[in-house]
Amino acid sequence: MTRPPRILLFAGSIRTGAYSGKVAAAAQKELALQGAEVTRISLGDYPLPIMNQDLETEEGVPENAIKLARLFASHDAVMICTPEYNGSIPPLLKNAIDWISRAKENGKPIRAFSGRIGCICCSSNGHFAGIRSASHLRQVLAHIQMDVIASQVSVPNAGEAFDQNGDFKEERLRNGMNRTCKALIETASLCMQMD
Repeated sequence: MTRPPRILLFAGSIRTGAYSGKVAAAAQKELALQGAEVTRISLGDYPLPIMNQDLETEEGVPENAIKLARLFASHDAVMICTPEYNGSIPPLLKNAIDWISRAKENGKPIRAFSGRIGCICCSSNGHFAGIRSASHLRQVLAHIQMDVIASQVSVPNAGEAFDQNGDFKEERLRNGMNRTCKALIETASLCMQMD
């Protein structure tokens, strides 16, 4: 019997009560319901200095970036729930991606992104739902050879989007999360069969 796909899930913000964290929690529930093996992490548990090539030359890639790269590499797919800062990717998330992309083990790059299936969810407290951040993130991930699925969940007016149980109030968002998780699991499962 084929094992379920392993999916790494995290939010691009570590702020208390972050909307992206709430979206990640909703995704975690849905992915588990659909049979995926989900690992949810917080970037707050892997603090990193600001990307600096002089620091990299002097001290090497930080251990937390190597740990994150190993996590990425050990999963079949990665779902990132991003907020939007000034119309783009939040610095915490971009900094983590930049460091992870430089991680090596025994002198060889860790293939954290290449060959991995990606999925994006986005949110904001405005009407645009973080779609500019999602668009920029999609470009960055594609550049580093992650295969990002087309389906995504975009949550507008995120401050009012969740009920007291952390579920989406709107059926449209619940259905969107269901479809996106299904697409991610199916795509990851198909790639597993091809390996």
